Amino acid sequence: MSRVSFEQLLESGSQYGHLKRKWNPHMAPYIFAEKKGIHIIDLHKTVIKVDEAAAAMKQIAKSGKKILFVATKKQAKEAVAERVKAVGMPYVTERWSGGMLTNFATIRKAVRKMSTIDKMEKDGTLATMSKRERLQVSRQRAKLEKNLGSISDLTRIPAAIFIVDVMKEHIALAEAKKLGIPVFAIVDTNSDPRDVDFVIPANDDATKSIVTVVDAVVGAVAEGLNERKSDKAAAAKEKEEAAAAEAPAEEAPAAEAKEEAKG
Repeated sequence: MSRVSFEQLLESGSQYGHLKRKWNPHMAPYIFAEKKGIHIIDLHKTVIKVDEAAAAMKQIAKSGKKILFVATKKQAKEAVAERVKAVGMPYVTERWSGGMLTNFATIRKAVRKMSTIDKMEKDGTLATMSKRERLQVSRQRAKLEKNLGSISDLTRIPAAIFIVDVMKEHIALAEAKKLGIPVFAIVDTNSDPRDVDFVIPANDDATKSIVTVVDAVVGAVAEGLNERKSDKAAAAKEKEEAAAAEAPAEEAPAAEAKEEAKG
């Protein structure tokens, strides 16, 4: 069974591409027709591509690795943040800081700065500062939280990146490609799909279209995380049972020796 149906995509307006004159010829395989000067995306192919992307993302989540979601356009940011936060994956919905991937060590340093400020607040160091200094520190903390708070748990380069609108997020795309990070993306008819490993052809401007696709892939990530949790629990139980089975075998010789001593 598919992660998303043709009807769901149709209802969300995922089929509407851009004006014909704005198209990228490399999107030709995903275009069904042209209507009133607008390219119509082949949703049968979208269904297949969503399934392919979801299957791959599920396996990444199941392996315990992170997928970074990037969606800074206003139609997507709130909806994406809400859904991705629910499955504990990192996301960027405010602004892509150049070097977020290619200069990851510097980004981690900034994230650690947030932690340092929080520690200063807890141990009372902030209280010893002047009012002006406290204001500067709190503004710095707020700025860091806005731009990097959603990736504070990302301790290493993500295993993959999911992008909404590759044209808008071209810097994120370029950094991912430079580092060889697999890219999943919603790609509209005006975009170049060649740098995307898992292309999901769909309207990347309508909130409904974005949400329909994101719901499908985030659902797959949640499944992967749940299966990982179940596998861990099963492994722990197996280990416990194996230990319990070995215990009597170890105790038996001691019991026999005790009986002999009595005799």
